[in-house]
Amino acid sequence: MSPRPFSLSPLPPPRLDMEPTPLLSTAPGGPDKRTVAYFYDDDAGAYAFNLVHPMKPHRIRMAHNLITNYGLDRKMDVLKPDRCTPHEMTRFHSDEYIDCLARVTPETFDDMTGHGSRFLVGEDCPAFDGLFEFCSISAGGSLSAARRLIDAKADVAVNWAGGLHHAKKREASGFCYINDIVLAILELLRYHARVLYIDIDVHHGDGVEEAFYTTDRVMTASFHKFGDFFPGTGAEGDKGKGRGKGYAVNFPFKDGIDDESYESVFKPVRPLLFSP
Repeated sequence: MSPRPFSLSPLPPPRLDMEPTPLLSTAPGGPDKRTVAYFYDDDAGAYAFNLVHPMKPHRIRMAHNLITNYGLDRKMDVLKPDRCTPHEMTRFHSDEYIDCLARVTPETFDDMTGHGSRFLVGEDCPAFDGLFEFCSISAGGSLSAARRLIDAKADVAVNWAGGLHHAKKREASGFCYINDIVLAILELLRYHARVLYIDIDVHHGDGVEEAFYTTDRVMTASFHKFGDFFPGTGAEGDKGKGRGKGYAVNFPFKDGIDDESYESVFKPVRPLLFSP
């Protein structure tokens, strides 16, 4: 892999001008009394990459319906997130990339991307109507979740519209346009010295690892399928670079792993990742 260097600014003073986040419903917490904040914007499910694309934002609405029908919303604070602004996106992504996402349409795709040679490369990340609005909702949920944790108004924060871990600084990848995870981690780093990121998606969390590959302020740990499988990164020997050496941790699994085998690796490793 070819990680791009990424600089981190020093910690600023606490924010004193926070606007209150709209609270849709409130609950006392789960059985362990921890406060859980669940961020949901119904508009997220209104977009479609295209008719045959495997990424279906409508599933976000389906997940929300399951949450409400099982009554889980009564054990969480349900909040509508702020939408991520272009300025907030450029804390990680390049200006020209964000400008492209804000203006590209299916009709202007060829002109703005050099016939798919820059920014939106390949068939995984098409231009679609409402692309930038969808990205602002997805990334806004994760930023709002991070801020809720920073303000000590929640012990756990959830954004089911997020987790788009493949997006790169200047390029979309693997159905991911804006890396909401990187943006949320950068927000957390403004108030905390270090962040641990654990990724249990079947695909390697390459975009997040790449963003923090050279810093010791973020440890990325990814448990994923490895081999002839997208994105093809995340080998056991990929451990970070420079000051970040040892702060990228990868657990590449072969095809066919079952629950018992997965747990035999994940359960003993997880507490070690939290060790100082």
